[in-house]
Amino acid sequence: MTHHHIPEIFFVSICGNIGVGKSLFAERLGRLMGLEVYYEPVMQNPYLEPFYADMQRWAFHLQIYFLAERFKVQKRMNRLGQPFIQDRTIYEDGEVFARVLHERGEMDHRDFDAYIALFREMVDYLAPPGLLIYLKASPETLRRRIATRGRSCEAGIEMAYLEQLESAYRDWVPRMKARCPVVEIDTEDMRYPPGRRVLDGIIRRIYEEAHPRGVELAPTPH
Repeated sequence: MTHHHIPEIFFVSICGNIGVGKSLFAERLGRLMGLEVYYEPVMQNPYLEPFYADMQRWAFHLQIYFLAERFKVQKRMNRLGQPFIQDRTIYEDGEVFARVLHERGEMDHRDFDAYIALFREMVDYLAPPGLLIYLKASPETLRRRIATRGRSCEAGIEMAYLEQLESAYRDWVPRMKARCPVVEIDTEDMRYPPGRRVLDGIIRRIYEEAHPRGVELAPTPH
């Protein structure tokens, strides 16, 4: 049990593997619900290209950057006190990505232990999401979507890496249900950007979670 004061704030987090379409979901939900969206700082990360070229050399640096940026923004959003949508959670940094990089031998024991110690201290200070939306797709589909968006640094992502990440998600998401409500969405055959029928179901669930906590959300336009 944490002894830190955690601010009461309602936000929706969208999680899932590389290429599953989190940003598109976040953008559409934010627009429909009039909520600010915090996007993952992918392209600003100065370690991303070096990481994909040499994972072992840059894994620790990449993960520390993501962890610090996500903590910083979530702290700022907590201070503002307004509901928001988050593209990827801080939990995935430690429970999925750093763990898989450690298992693959890209991050040694010393770096991983130091990282996880810092990660746990940071998470202790943050409220969990009011709702977690877990987007799923097969590694084959993820590879196709990654190729379609055409980020040059992602061109060499191995299928084995995506499969290991997917396995880590399957392990982590059930444990996350102890922290917050989770909605799982299979995006395998979904067209992008996601349509209103899919989004309306998610929006209804967001209202269901927000209402008992006294959170006021603007009605969505139809």
